[in-house]
Amino acid sequence: MRKISLRKIGLAMLVASAAWFAAAATSAAQEVTLRLHQFLPAQANVPKLVLDPWADKIEQESGGRIKIERYPAMQLGGTPPQLIDQVTDGTVDIVWTLPGSTPGRFPSTEVFELPFMMTNAEATSRAYWDLFEKHMKDTEFQDVHIIGTWVHGPGLIHSTSPVEKLEDLQGQKVRAPTRIINALLGQLGATPVGMPVPAITEALSKGVIDGCVIPWEVTTALKVPELVSNHTEFGGDHALYTTTFVLAMNKAKYESLPDDLKKVIDDNSGQEFGAFAGRTQAGADEPSKKIAVDRGNNIVTLDEAEVERWKDAAQPVIDNWVEEMNGRGLDGDALLKEARELIAKYTNQ
Repeated sequence: MRKISLRKIGLAMLVASAAWFAAAATSAAQEVTLRLHQFLPAQANVPKLVLDPWADKIEQESGGRIKIERYPAMQLGGTPPQLIDQVTDGTVDIVWTLPGSTPGRFPSTEVFELPFMMTNAEATSRAYWDLFEKHMKDTEFQDVHIIGTWVHGPGLIHSTSPVEKLEDLQGQKVRAPTRIINALLGQLGATPVGMPVPAITEALSKGVIDGCVIPWEVTTALKVPELVSNHTEFGGDHALYTTTFVLAMNKAKYESLPDDLKKVIDDNSGQEFGAFAGRTQAGADEPSKKIAVDRGNNIVTLDEAEVERWKDAAQPVIDNWVEEMNGRGLDGDALLKEARELIAKYTNQ
């Protein structure tokens, strides 16, 4: 019995030693832990279909030397507009956010949010990356390392009352994501209410707002088809607006990585990643729309003549933006022209 006990003790010590060495090896192999912070719940389409696959790929291609901890729904504290400061000052390592959440700080990105600019999310995301590299990388975004830039699919109106013509929007309190979309809604006759996307559900349920503008894909996570029964689309290739996003990394953290791990990040950054993100986000529009259709909600599609009325009414937003950019020392006319040309180039490829 004594021999068996000693043998068991020896075996236990051997197992414990092996576990310790394995843990030590794992710890040594995992050189970098990055915290990714963003504002949507984990089950929403962007975290599920874009951010998680990206993070999984980074972990895999680094051989486990990079671990990305994911913190959805502002779990690390703060509000969505504070995300860009969190990544700039190193409170977190990576954020997914809207440049437009901090009005006036990233003015060049707003060119893609102007009314009826976008054609489709992939083409517009590719154009966004080109303009970012040329005009924004070393100026507006010089304090962070940008991994990707993209836009969502066509933005549309979700409302308690039907919006079948321009006049139906008059006086309605409508949530908007950025100052450009606020300006657009105001120009069209609505009462714009700026708020981050996570606040939409409560605001609709309590009647604080009469509607919101968001793409189809995020309506499911926010339960919008359960809270309103009318959805207004613009038909064909027309999109009332889109919103710009960035996936940004703390600059010092990125620069501290060894070259081979930088390469892993770089290989999963840039125009192709942004195009994937935009395409994927827009690809979730139809399944989300189907939920509203299956509920029997009212889907309004404006005809060409009505869309032209909205375009004419929205034109002052574009004119005012160009004038404002010129006043800030940026060439608003040139930015607008270049953005349109790039979008057309990638749309027609």
